[in-house]
Amino acid sequence: MRRRRAVKRQIQADPKYNSKLVTKLVNMVMITGKKALAERIVYSTLEMLEQKTGKGALEVFKKAVDNVRPLLEVKPRRVGGATYQVPIEIKQDRGTIIALRWIRNFARTRKGKAMEDKLFQELFDAYKGEGAAIKKREDTHKMAESNKAFAHYRW
Repeated sequence: MRRRRAVKRQIQADPKYNSKLVTKLVNMVMITGKKALAERIVYSTLEMLEQKTGKGALEVFKKAVDNVRPLLEVKPRRVGGATYQVPIEIKQDRGTIIALRWIRNFARTRKGKAMEDKLFQELFDAYKGEGAAIKKREDTHKMAESNKAFAHYRW
């Protein structure tokens, strides 16, 4: 059993957009500590979003993340030798992290092109309400809905 809850660290807002959400995306995209490269990828992606939509980059980015953010997830619970997939509600900050992780992973698995282009395409699809990350959210919600009978095992 744990002694106490982990202390939640405060992250600094990024210098260009003054947004903690952008910083979280930069940290997610970063590989092996190359933060300058990750920042360059994210900033160029956001500029491409701004050019394509004609709206503020931050506004489009937040809308895309909101569209992908799941409200429910399933967690396995062992009850009397059987494992049930129990649907639970997700807190907003965890939902945001999951959404950013899905966007990043699906952008990485896209074929060809530079990471800027792949991340832009994934964010643009999420903004429009389509794409792989949106499908993942729908699948997660469907799984939670189909296992609603086991919701009483929540604790």
